[in-house]
Amino acid sequence: MAKSTANQNGPNGNKQSVKFCRLYFWPHLATPTNPISDFFVLPMKLSVRPLFSLLLLIVFAATLSCRTAIRHTLSLIEFEKKALIPPPKPVFNATLLKFAADDASEAQAKKEIEQLLDGNFASLGRYRSFATWRRFNHHDARARTSAGLPVMLRSPQFYRYWLEFRKLLSDWSRNRRFQLDIMLDLVRLVKHPIDNQNGTVGSEQERYSSCAVVGNSGILLKSNHGALIDSHEVVIRLNNARIESFESKVGSKTSISFVNSNILHLCARRNGCFCHPYGQNVPIIMYICQPVHFFDYTMCNMSHKAPLLVTDLRFDVLSARIVKYYSLKRFSEETGKSFDEWGAAHDAAMFHYSSGMQAIMLALGICDRVSVFGFGKSDSAKHHYHTNQKAELRLHDYEAEYAFYHDLVERPQVIPFFSDKFKIPPVVIYQ
Repeated sequence: MAKSTANQNGPNGNKQSVKFCRLYFWPHLATPTNPISDFFVLPMKLSVRPLFSLLLLIVFAATLSCRTAIRHTLSLIEFEKKALIPPPKPVFNATLLKFAADDASEAQAKKEIEQLLDGNFASLGRYRSFATWRRFNHHDARARTSAGLPVMLRSPQFYRYWLEFRKLLSDWSRNRRFQLDIMLDLVRLVKHPIDNQNGTVGSEQERYSSCAVVGNSGILLKSNHGALIDSHEVVIRLNNARIESFESKVGSKTSISFVNSNILHLCARRNGCFCHPYGQNVPIIMYICQPVHFFDYTMCNMSHKAPLLVTDLRFDVLSARIVKYYSLKRFSEETGKSFDEWGAAHDAAMFHYSSGMQAIMLALGICDRVSVFGFGKSDSAKHHYHTNQKAELRLHDYEAEYAFYHDLVERPQVIPFFSDKFKIPPVVIYQ
């Protein structure tokens, strides 16, 4: 390999020339070069194709990500729009609604109330031997009327109850009308009095977090729902149904006792008007079957520690309309007959909703979640789990009520007569 020669400055400062040679990788080649450039190694020239492909890949990925993000955003906007826009209102049969709104028992009920307010009990045949009046009335065998009949003497205590009875009956009867927003008032009418008694007053619109409505059907004996029932904040039971020996099936907790006035009428015959199978501190809510039962309420309310509340007649009217609507609809669909033939098949003047149906209606108004137990029937089950009764009462249309419960779960928007302001809470039915 060629060697470089260099002449350096001597001690006397004489200049000497310097000559460099570039050494190539091939040992037989050598040429002069600049010495500074030898300190740097020049990279080999790269192809632009890989860089361009990488750039295209980055652009494609960015475009795809943007499109995905835009689609996701548009989907969220569309979902929010759908959530904000309420579903279209169902179109109801105007004729069906009209027939459902007709109350065949209204005229007779008004007549009975007028007679009761006038004190004319003799004209109401079934009320002449009304048991609860006997403790206040007695016949003086020695005193006779001009017709030779014994004179009925009434105690001073009777007149005290009588004045209260007239006031309560009069106030209650004035509410016999349809009011669209009555469901929105149930917290005030029912929950607040109970909370006041329990010392747990909440906010104006606060409802119970969860409620279990326990019916009396024999199908309860086929399942062990007791613990599940008791896990609810509020448990509503019907018509003083017995729970002793059935705790694993029906639970042991009772927050509200819901009864019809026939139950209270039986209780009024007992000393102290005892009607507390679930405990004296359990509030009782009652709907009136017969106006004269207000006298039972008048007496029993004075001896009750817990609230004894009568359902508002506007709430009763709404319940009656809804059940009659489903009964008419079912009758027409199954028989093909016109709505005006329904009355003869169901004894329109006596037709009435069941206690269970109105208890569920009550829960809809005062609870955020509603669970339903013991509603339904089976060929192998008794009508009531705690009795031997097999037959159903003809004045109720249970199949129509079951159709109503089904819509509560699956299609609440198709239920008529509810206000648009009222939102039906989630409902679960356990079989």
